[in-house]
Amino acid sequence: MSTSDDQQLHRATLRALDGLLASLQPESLGHDRFRVQSEANRFGRVFGGQMIAQAMQAAATTVVGKPPHSLHAYFVQSGDPDRPLDIAVERIRDGRSMAARRVTVDQAGQPLLIAMVSFHDNPTDPVFGEPAPQGPDPEALPRLQDWVDATPEELRDRAQTWISRPPPLEMRIAEPTHFFGGSRAVGSRSHWMRLPRDVGDDPVLHSVLLAYSSDYLLLDVAARSHPEPVSIASATAFTLDHSLWLHRPVRFDRWHSHTAELVAISGHRGLVRGALHDIDGHLVASTSQEVLIRENS
Repeated sequence: MSTSDDQQLHRATLRALDGLLASLQPESLGHDRFRVQSEANRFGRVFGGQMIAQAMQAAATTVVGKPPHSLHAYFVQSGDPDRPLDIAVERIRDGRSMAARRVTVDQAGQPLLIAMVSFHDNPTDPVFGEPAPQGPDPEALPRLQDWVDATPEELRDRAQTWISRPPPLEMRIAEPTHFFGGSRAVGSRSHWMRLPRDVGDDPVLHSVLLAYSSDYLLLDVAARSHPEPVSIASATAFTLDHSLWLHRPVRFDRWHSHTAELVAISGHRGLVRGALHDIDGHLVASTSQEVLIRENS
């Protein structure tokens, strides 16, 4: 990409972040109910990571003094990104050190996502975490968008949208993704992510933005490592559920690696597991995601 293209991509990424931040400002409807808008239409449907982040943010507005530490979400059906979403938060528990919220995201009365979000006033010690995998520094890796030029012709138009409508993140990866025509492979794969600018010091916002970002490329890892050849043309693939555990405070305007691997395939369902480390090698969060991949009839 030329210098001019680089600048255009950076500006588009900043606009995408502005749109995401706007979608994370819930309008209160009273009685722990909220209305939100979606970020710019990127996938032809509401992005699951956006709903995860909105569920966590809405739940957090009802909790004082306890940061989020886990989320378990089920995707019920897809939504229209051009229509508003309604969020209902149910206060399940408010204990001395922990709180729990049930969250439903719906559109026109139809549920799109149902989640449990848990909060914990956690001490800082003791500390243990699985070490980060060894690999090159993120600045030495290609950006996700740098792989577009090598994408096969039949996938090029779809890949180009990651330049024209990029996610609100800087993303770097050592190999082309499966949906860019990357080769099948087994074993773990890592990619790096960070926000394109400072978003302030609110720890909850950084956790919410990490939750949003944790949904990227997990389904792609399942397709990459699937025991049978899977392509965009030959198969239908989507996420069934998503879990996130936050182990320590997050500063997501710094680089974080997300290392994911396919754990199992059984029939149409598969399980992907991931670990998020910050640039200093600390294990910040763990993820798991069940996906559905089935051959088109």
